[in-house]
Amino acid sequence: MTRPTVALRTRTDADLPDLVAALAAQQPASGYPHRWPLPFPTEEFVVRDGEEAAWVAEAGGRAVGHVSVTAVADDEHGALWSAGAGRPVAELACVSVLFVHPDAQGQGVGGRLLDHAADWIRGTGRTPVLDVDDRDGVAHAVYLRRGWRIVGEARFHWQRADAPPARLMVLP
Repeated sequence: MTRPTVALRTRTDADLPDLVAALAAQQPASGYPHRWPLPFPTEEFVVRDGEEAAWVAEAGGRAVGHVSVTAVADDEHGALWSAGAGRPVAELACVSVLFVHPDAQGQGVGGRLLDHAADWIRGTGRTPVLDVDDRDGVAHAVYLRRGWRIVGEARFHWQRADAPPARLMVLP
């Protein structure tokens, strides 16, 4: 069976039904997002306040993956990333809402989305940061292989009470 070609492009509102389905399909295996079902519309999880840019991976005419870039808040988490990156919070941007439909996993789609977002951030003169609650799983390993480094740990409001702190990562 030939796999369809995967193209990256800017996300549109028309992509949201495919993205909601992809997020739901991958959640049982990845545990992302941690609260499932979400206590609010899934579209609000995909499209974030503070979002600066967002892209999808498209294959076979449907969105099969997603990543966005959000501003970094000037709060305790931003301060930790800032210290780890050696740059002010205003010179950071966060890779967010990265996921891939199970049908497209194992094909490098997540890595391409991650690299695209990081390259976009660097193109704005800022340093990419992200948080990961997948302590020793696939996502964590992908970030480390791509040169991301752990600069701290923090708890976020979205984490389960029994979850360990999320790792804060920077791409130098």
